[in-house]
Amino acid sequence: MPKAATTKRTTKGAGVEKKKRRGKKDPNAPKRSLSAYMFFAQSNRENIKRDNPDATFGQIGKMMGAQWKSMTDTDKIPYEDQARADKERYEEEKAAYAANGPDASSEED
Repeated sequence: MPKAATTKRTTKGAGVEKKKRRGKKDPNAPKRSLSAYMFFAQSNRENIKRDNPDATFGQIGKMMGAQWKSMTDTDKIPYEDQARADKERYEEEKAAYAANGPDASSEED
């Protein structure tokens, strides 16, 4: 005897995890520091774009990544110095921001 057709029953929301909502970032918070690679990318993106005008944004990113990987540690030193200086700037701004309180700058109207 053939089996009767069965239907799958699903309960609404079963097995679905709710995403936590992130709080809004304070616009007065200090901007995070950039990595050595990001400084490299900023200074070389236009050159790579000029040399490869038909490349997409993703392809340019891959080219920059390959170029960064092929660089020696001594070639990376200027970018690492920039990153170190930017990190110090961020740490100082973050300390000042924390000392004054997140709401201090928005109350000075």
